[in-house]
Amino acid sequence: MTADPTRLFENNRAWAAEMERRHPGIFKGLSQGQAPPYLWITCADSRVPGSQAMGLGLGAMFIHRNIANVVRHDDPNALAVIQYAVDVLRVAHIIVCGHYGCGGALAALRRDSSGPLDDWLRPVRDVAAAHREELAALGTEAERHRRLCELNVIEQVTSVGRTEIVRGAWARGQTVEVHGWIYGLEDGLLRDLGVCVTGEPEGRSDRVDCSHAARSDAAGK
Repeated sequence: MTADPTRLFENNRAWAAEMERRHPGIFKGLSQGQAPPYLWITCADSRVPGSQAMGLGLGAMFIHRNIANVVRHDDPNALAVIQYAVDVLRVAHIIVCGHYGCGGALAALRRDSSGPLDDWLRPVRDVAAAHREELAALGTEAERHRRLCELNVIEQVTSVGRTEIVRGAWARGQTVEVHGWIYGLEDGLLRDLGVCVTGEPEGRSDRVDCSHAARSDAAGK
């Protein structure tokens, strides 16, 4: 089917009318402000959904997307989003959600990116290098790719927890939990990777198991 941007306006009008029919006054209410409990940091991949994957309505999630869900401390965009979410919106949960089949992770694994993308993926290549032996022990590139997608999420959770913004929130007693999840393109299911940063006792992030029902069973791994 040929893409036609003008049809998006027609689709938008139909969607807005249906939302208003199902939830009278929803847009007027949302226009008064937002108070989402979640910050969702995920990949820019078009196949990865946002709040609809969890059955949440409009206004439930503050969202940041980029290639391979990377949180770099030299990226003012990501830091501004985290600051606004934590300091202004006072979200209680930051969820870093990667996905299996991530093109950015595969490019980092193969080391075949170039230009701005090559620089952007440097932290993901660093993750691959740090876990070189574990990845090398896996039999196929597909297995290494899948595992790197998981390892990258875990590293980005740690990166969020190391930001001055989140550390400052913990220092003043604000509750902020940073979770690591991953999304399966093949089945539409979220999986909890079992890593969650909740505070910084004795000068270091406290990574604990905060997994819930979203954790995959052995068959889903």
